[in-house]
Amino acid sequence: MPLAAPKRQREPLGIVEQMRVKASPGAIELVQSRGGKLYVTARHSRCCHGALTVLDTSNEPGERSFRRLPFGGIELYLDAKLSEPDELELDVGGLRHKQVHAYWNGCAYVV
Repeated sequence: MPLAAPKRQREPLGIVEQMRVKASPGAIELVQSRGGKLYVTARHSRCCHGALTVLDTSNEPGERSFRRLPFGGIELYLDAKLSEPDELELDVGGLRHKQVHAYWNGCAYVV
Protein backbone atom coordinates (compact mmCIF):
# COMPACT_ATOMS: atom_id res chain seq x y z
CA MET A 1 0.00 0.00 0.00
CA PRO A 2 1.59 3.34 -1.03
CA LEU A 3 2.13 5.93 1.66
CA ALA A 4 0.12 9.09 1.37
CA ALA A 5 2.00 12.37 1.32
CA PRO A 6 1.71 14.21 4.63
CA LYS A 7 -0.79 17.04 4.67
CA ARG A 8 1.00 20.36 4.58
CA GLN A 9 -0.29 23.15 6.78
CA ARG A 10 -1.36 26.13 4.74
CA GLU A 11 0.51 29.32 5.38
CA PRO A 12 -1.66 32.32 6.20
CA LEU A 13 -1.58 34.73 3.32
CA GLY A 14 -3.04 38.19 3.19
CA ILE A 15 -2.84 41.52 1.48
CA VAL A 16 -1.87 44.41 3.72
CA GLU A 17 -2.37 47.66 1.85
CA GLN A 18 -0.50 46.78 -1.39
CA MET A 19 1.98 44.38 0.21
CA ARG A 20 1.39 40.63 0.34
CA VAL A 21 2.31 39.03 3.66
CA LYS A 22 2.97 35.31 3.95
CA ALA A 23 3.67 33.77 7.37
CA SER A 24 4.34 30.20 8.39
CA PRO A 25 2.10 28.77 11.13
CA GLY A 26 5.21 28.43 13.30
CA ALA A 27 6.03 32.12 12.92
CA ILE A 28 2.53 33.19 13.92
CA GLU A 29 2.55 30.80 16.89
CA LEU A 30 5.95 32.09 18.07
CA VAL A 31 4.89 35.74 17.79
CA GLN A 32 1.64 35.04 19.66
CA SER A 33 3.54 33.25 22.44
CA ARG A 34 5.71 36.35 22.84
CA GLY A 35 2.93 38.91 23.12
CA GLY A 36 1.44 39.00 19.63
CA LYS A 37 3.54 41.87 18.24
CA LEU A 38 6.34 41.66 15.68
CA TYR A 39 8.52 44.61 14.69
CA VAL A 40 10.41 44.39 11.39
CA THR A 41 13.36 46.75 11.02
CA ALA A 42 16.18 47.22 8.55
CA ARG A 43 19.81 46.95 9.58
CA HIS A 44 22.42 48.49 7.30
CA SER A 45 25.93 47.09 7.09
CA ARG A 46 28.94 47.48 4.86
CA CYS A 47 30.96 44.64 3.52
CA CYS A 48 33.64 44.05 0.92
CA HIS A 49 30.91 44.09 -1.75
CA GLY A 50 29.34 47.37 -0.65
CA ALA A 51 26.28 48.25 1.41
CA LEU A 52 23.79 45.59 2.41
CA THR A 53 20.45 46.01 4.17
CA VAL A 54 18.98 43.03 6.00
CA LEU A 55 15.77 42.63 7.97
CA ASP A 56 15.68 42.10 11.73
CA THR A 57 12.66 41.17 13.81
CA SER A 58 11.89 41.84 17.44
CA ASN A 59 9.06 41.77 19.95
CA GLU A 60 10.05 45.24 21.19
CA PRO A 61 9.84 48.46 19.16
CA GLY A 62 13.07 50.08 20.29
CA GLU A 63 13.34 53.77 19.43
CA ARG A 64 12.15 53.72 15.83
CA SER A 65 8.82 54.68 14.32
CA PHE A 66 6.66 52.01 12.72
CA ARG A 67 3.58 51.52 10.56
CA ARG A 68 1.07 49.07 12.01
CA LEU A 69 -0.09 46.31 9.69
CA PRO A 70 -2.66 43.96 11.31
CA PHE A 71 -2.29 40.46 9.92
CA GLY A 72 -3.40 36.93 10.77
CA GLY A 73 -3.79 37.11 14.53
CA ILE A 74 -0.64 39.16 15.13
CA GLU A 75 0.19 42.84 15.10
CA LEU A 76 2.83 43.42 12.47
CA TYR A 77 4.86 46.62 12.52
CA LEU A 78 7.10 47.66 9.61
CA ASP A 79 9.87 50.21 10.01
CA ALA A 80 8.40 53.54 8.85
CA LYS A 81 11.55 54.31 6.83
CA LEU A 82 11.14 51.21 4.65
CA SER A 83 9.17 51.18 1.46
CA GLU A 84 6.79 48.24 1.18
CA PRO A 85 8.04 45.15 -0.63
CA ASP A 86 5.75 43.28 -2.99
CA GLU A 87 5.87 40.40 -0.50
CA LEU A 88 7.03 40.09 3.11
CA GLU A 89 7.54 36.50 4.26
CA LEU A 90 7.80 35.44 7.91
CA ASP A 91 9.27 32.11 9.01
CA VAL A 92 10.93 30.54 12.06
CA GLY A 93 14.61 29.69 12.30
CA GLY A 94 17.20 28.81 14.90
CA LEU A 95 18.01 25.54 16.61
CA ARG A 96 18.35 26.55 20.25
CA HIS A 97 16.71 29.96 20.25
CA LYS A 98 13.75 30.13 17.91
CA GLN A 99 13.39 33.45 16.14
CA VAL A 100 11.15 34.86 13.45
CA HIS A 101 12.98 35.63 10.22
CA ALA A 102 11.64 38.14 7.70
CA TYR A 103 12.30 37.94 3.96
CA TRP A 104 11.87 40.85 1.54
CA ASN A 105 10.46 39.68 -1.80
CA GLY A 106 11.89 36.23 -1.08
CA CYS A 107 15.37 37.52 -0.15
CA ALA A 108 17.09 37.71 3.22
CA TYR A 109 18.14 41.24 2.33
CA VAL A 110 16.34 44.33 1.09
CA VAL A 111 16.51 44.85 -2.67
